[in-house]
Amino acid sequence: MLDLPGAVAVPDESVDAVAVPTQRRVAWHYGDPLGEQRRLERGEGFVDLSQREVVRVGGPDRSTWLHTLTTQHLSEPAPNVWTEALVLSPNGHVEHHLHLVDDGTAAWAHVEPGTAADLISYLDSMKFWSEVTVDDVTDEVAVVWQPGPGGFVDGAYTLVPRADLPDWAAAHGSAAGLWAFEALRVAAGRARHRHETDHRTIPHEVGWIGVAVHLDKGCYRGQETVARVHNLGQPPRRLVLLHLDGSAAQLPEPGDLVMLDGRSVGFVGTVAQHHELGPIALALVKRKVPADVDLLVRTRTGQDVAAGQEPAAAATRV
Repeated sequence: MLDLPGAVAVPDESVDAVAVPTQRRVAWHYGDPLGEQRRLERGEGFVDLSQREVVRVGGPDRSTWLHTLTTQHLSEPAPNVWTEALVLSPNGHVEHHLHLVDDGTAAWAHVEPGTAADLISYLDSMKFWSEVTVDDVTDEVAVVWQPGPGGFVDGAYTLVPRADLPDWAAAHGSAAGLWAFEALRVAAGRARHRHETDHRTIPHEVGWIGVAVHLDKGCYRGQETVARVHNLGQPPRRLVLLHLDGSAAQLPEPGDLVMLDGRSVGFVGTVAQHHELGPIALALVKRKVPADVDLLVRTRTGQDVAAGQEPAAAATRV
């Protein structure tokens, strides 16, 4: 895909490049990142997400087995329907976020770059007597995302054999880069694992209850925390959308501190340039931070960037 006209690869320092072999690098943009956002919002084109890793789970027990290990209800999956699921720690902290589909012969999951090996190690340790197979098929299968009629909110993933990706791309309209995809994701308030999460994140904080966590299913690791926080309704942090001061000489970077009255109250996740909203970011802040106050983001050079906040849309759906 980087051979397409105007293609510019993701920056070398990006997490979508650091853990990704050269042959799986994706485009940051194709020469017009703002125009690419507009096309995606109109439901046109696609985004190459080949940097993501793909795990295939086969065997006759795969559905009931995954059902017991994850937060999602997977015992009788609808064929070819994408869903999301989490693997939690015993204390309910998010360890893996999976986008899953079962095609009737196997379950396929795509995950963040550099995380498939850890996920497979955990799954292999939990096989016991179950008839399942777990394989890393990242080198054979690529992930592509297409917007729906409503743009980002009803977009869908597709798995394409890597050898067929050029022909598939030629038949599916204009390509858009990761810049456009991430800008629309941030504007929609959709958290991304290892971007808007850390080692303490629980699902309630980032809008994954009801999306990746099914509240009406049997036991799984970390369920006690999920149930307790859901019943009390008080997660320690919440996801917010920040509108950043576009006049600042330097925009924040992932991990920069969110400040209120001189105290750190959270951290910045993904920062994006949106074609309508300008510079925006997702941040995870303490629950007790008032929702109607402006915040500051302290960059690593010590500059404070003004940031208005609003609830991230996806985090307030449930």
